[in-house]
Parts: sequence; C-alpha cells; structure tokens
Amino acid sequence: MPPTLELPFIAAGVLVVLTLGYLLYGTFIARQYRLDDSRTTPAVLKNDGEDFIPTRPFYLLGQHFSAIAAAGPIAGPIFACMAFGWGPCLLWIVLGVILIGAVHDFSALIASVRHGAHSIAEIARETLGRRAWLALVCFIWLALLYVITAFTQITSSTFVGKAEELEGLSTTFNKGGAVAAASTLYLVLALLMGIVQRFLKPPMWLSTLIFVPATLGCIWLGTRIDDALVFGPKFWYAAILIYCLVASMLPMWLLQQPRGYLGGFVLYFAIAVGVMGVLFGGFEIRQPAWAVDADKLNPLAFLSPPAAPGEQAWPITNMLVPFLFVTIACGACSGFHGLICGGTTSKQIAKESHCKSIGFGAMLLEGFVAVIALATIMIVTPEQSRGAPPARIYGDGLALFLTRFLGPEAFLFCATFGAMAFSTFVFDTLDISTRLGRYLLQELFAAPGRIAGFLGAAATAGVPLLMLLFADPNAYRAFWTLFGTSNQLLAALTLLSITLWLKRSGRRYWYTLAPTVFVGSITVWALVIQCFMGARDVAAGAWRTGAGNLNATIPNGAVALALLGLAAVFVVEAVRAVRRAPA
Repeated sequence: MPPTLELPFIAAGVLVVLTLGYLLYGTFIARQYRLDDSRTTPAVLKNDGEDFIPTRPFYLLGQHFSAIAAAGPIAGPIFACMAFGWGPCLLWIVLGVILIGAVHDFSALIASVRHGAHSIAEIARETLGRRAWLALVCFIWLALLYVITAFTQITSSTFVGKAEELEGLSTTFNKGGAVAAASTLYLVLALLMGIVQRFLKPPMWLSTLIFVPATLGCIWLGTRIDDALVFGPKFWYAAILIYCLVASMLPMWLLQQPRGYLGGFVLYFAIAVGVMGVLFGGFEIRQPAWAVDADKLNPLAFLSPPAAPGEQAWPITNMLVPFLFVTIACGACSGFHGLICGGTTSKQIAKESHCKSIGFGAMLLEGFVAVIALATIMIVTPEQSRGAPPARIYGDGLALFLTRFLGPEAFLFCATFGAMAFSTFVFDTLDISTRLGRYLLQELFAAPGRIAGFLGAAATAGVPLLMLLFADPNAYRAFWTLFGTSNQLLAALTLLSITLWLKRSGRRYWYTLAPTVFVGSITVWALVIQCFMGARDVAAGAWRTGAGNLNATIPNGAVALALLGLAAVFVVEAVRAVRRAPA
C-alpha cells in the first residue's frame, strides 16, 4: 500500500468503528438505563435562569463538548506517541473510548439527572455515606488542582513564541502573541454574545450567523496585532488563573454558555480541518507504529537507580503499563467528564433521551479528536517531534492541514488557527474546573454565599499558581502524568459509585463494574510508582532541579500518596455499603 494511503485508511476505519460503537453499544447502554422523556428533568423542574436552564441538544452538545474536550485528548496522545509509537495509542483510544470513556460519561450524566442534578460526590453520599463523600470531595478537589496546573502550563506555551522569519514571507511574525491576542478577543466576543442573548434575545440562528464568523475574524485580527500581548510564561500563568477566578464567579449565561457555544464551532472547525487533512491531505506516516522495547515492558523498570541526585536513569513515563493509559488520559477515559456531567450539563438536560447524544456521543467525538491529535505527530519524524511541546505539534499540524487547501499565502491565519484551537479546547475546562472547585469547597464547609464562593475559587486557582511559579517551566510532563493518573482513578471511583447505585436498583451493572476494575488497577499502579519516585528524590535530597526550580517529582509523590489514601477510604466505604445492603 502506498504510504499516502495509510493515514486515510486508518482514519476512515476509526470513524466507522466509532459510529458503530455509538449505534450498537451506545444503544445497548441507553436501554440499560431505560431513558424516559416523561420524567421531568431537574433543568425543567428547577428552571431558575442561572444554573438550571433547559437547553436545546445542539446548543448543549457544543457547550458540553467544548468543556470536556480540553488539552487531554490532544496532549495525551502526542506524549504517548513519542514514547510508545502510534499503534498502541490508536488501539487504546478506540477501545477505551467506546467501552469505558463513553460509558462513564453517559452513566455519570444520567445518574446525575436521576439524582436531582447532584454531583457524583452527592450521589456517593446518598449511596455510601458521609465518610465516602468526604473522601471523594477531597479527592476531586486535589484532582482539579492538577487539571488546572497541567492545562495552564500547557496553554501558556501557546501564548509564548519567538518572533520568527517565515519562509517565503518578508515579515516577522510572533505566533504566540497572535494566539494570545486572538484568544483574548474570543473571550470578549463570548461576553458580548452572552449580553446580547440575555437582553436582546435574538433567534439563535441569527446569533450564530453573526458571532461564529466573528470568531474567525478574531483569529485574523490576532495575526495583525501579534506583538500586542507578548509576555513571558509566568505572566500568562497569573493572567490565565486570574481569568479563571473571575470567570468562575460569573453567571453561566454571561460567559460559560456563549463561550462554550462559540468554542464548540471552533472545535468543529478544527475537527473538519483534521478530517480533511488526514483523509485528503496526502500526508505520509513518519512515526513508528511500535516504539516499545524490553525495558518499556518491564513492570519494575522504575526501580533502576538514578544517574545523579534529582535525575532518573530511565523515565518512568516510558513504561507501557501503566503509563500508556494514564498519559492518553481524556482521549480514552476521563473522570473530569463526570464532574462536568454532574456539575453543569445535568442542570441543562431538557429530556432524558438527550443524554445519549450528549453523554455517549460527545465522548466518542472526543475520541476522534484524540485520533486527529495523534495524526499531527504521525506526519512528522521522531527527530522533528523530539522535545517539542504537544501544543506546538498539534497547532503546527492543523496549520499544515489547512495550508494544504488554502495555500501558503494563508499560513499566518492557519498557524494562528491551529494554536488557538488548542487554547480554545483548554479555556472552557480551566474556568469550569475552577467553578467546580468553588462548588466543592462551599459544599465541604457548608458555606453558601458570594464571599465564600470567591474564597473557594481563589483557593482553587491560587494553589496551581504557586506550584507553577516555583516549578520548572518544562515540568508539564510530570504534572501531566499525575493529572492523567488522578483523572482516570476519579473515573474508576465514579464508575464504582454508579455500579453500587445500579446494584441497589436491581439492574445489570457488569458494563460499569468491568471498567471500574481495569481502570482502578492501572491507576493505582501508576500512583504507587509516583509515590516511590517522590520518596526516592526526598531521600536523595533532590528538592530542586539543576536550574534551581522545585523538583515536581516530590510534590507529585506527596499528592499521589494522598490520592491513594482517599481512594482507599472510598473503596472501604463502598465495601461496607455492599455488606450493609439487604441480600
């Protein structure tokens, strides 16, 4: 087979499998929950115009998809391809997203809708008791801190770029500055749309016709003012997290809903560009399908001694098991999605039948986003991709896809679009994570009110800011590993809660129990390894890296230990709940 046909056949095959997964397995799972549109959903019952708002499926799908499809399905597959080759990555993405990820999202969404749009933590309190609820709330909050930390550091990398002479163009272009400007204009545009929708109430088709092209106009304008917002990474850490703090306190109608709607179109455009580039761009696969040797298959490879204090003789993230699974993270399965389902999306479901397309369908769409991200690294050589940040690889890949059809004269727009698509994926997740952290802390301390909410949001955004200011600028790989691990262990705990709910309801539950066992085992193993690595660096006195920054392995190890302890408490309470239940 000619090399130029390999990538199109792979992508087409993935599309067919995902479509069949939705039609067959998705329908099977939906039947298990007996969706019934005669039930009144919490959005309809509590419609308050603030948090509970019945929303049309297409509008809600865009908002939900843009909230869940963050850096995970992009950076994860790129990181994993560098370590293991594209073959294992593709296999896990396709199988994981259908059998585990989509089942998790759909189950979390319908469980929340059936429990008054409560979070998974509240459902755990009803099912397992207060101690399990307390452990899960603390676990979720720690996991959210790593979502925010990892995503902020990776996003800031798209805003920082050297001004470089472009081949064939007599101009100096700062891509990072252009992306920063375009992203800022995009957020202002979303605010404007929220105000227009709230007070002028135009038909949605008219708002779409005006604001979606205006979003593309923001990208074009960003290329014209690429030197207006040129700052270093620490500035962007602070700016992004201050934005998260402010955005998490705003009403959903003002920013989150319109930004999610517009962001959904940007993501749809990015997917369309990816599909066109993969199927018709004529690109060759230049990465190895299998880059795994005996060391990467050795389950005890992490025990090899470090070459020097603070260094590792061999990166633990090169272990196929368990780090393939936790590195790809949201591209196959994400516990964070359960927080979105129970935190915001369930409050906007107008009918139960909408849960299948929004829960199961959006996750399959995210799986294909992961495949497109994988394609952006598959078309470059290992030498070209070595050491490059995933945001740059993805953005440049989309730019190559788009330039192939628009021509080289459109390169500035294409380059900015590719990088902004990445930051658009992430923005929604960052401020939603901060909002969810605020909800959790207010719930934990029983402190309603705006002041308590502000303090909760400040704590949720402030801890990541401190970590980023003192950590190495290249620590995102270490932060990513713990983020992916905690994220997928959260998915296992969510599925465990749903399994117990199904068992108590007298329904079949094997389709949630099997993923619980698999994902739980993988993630516990990954946390144990990270605990060991942190303890080893503490014993060696390697608190700082060679550049004098905080060694991220040590706080990662401490947080990994805390997550293991909280997960153990939750599982123990689950076992007790099963024993207490009548036979």
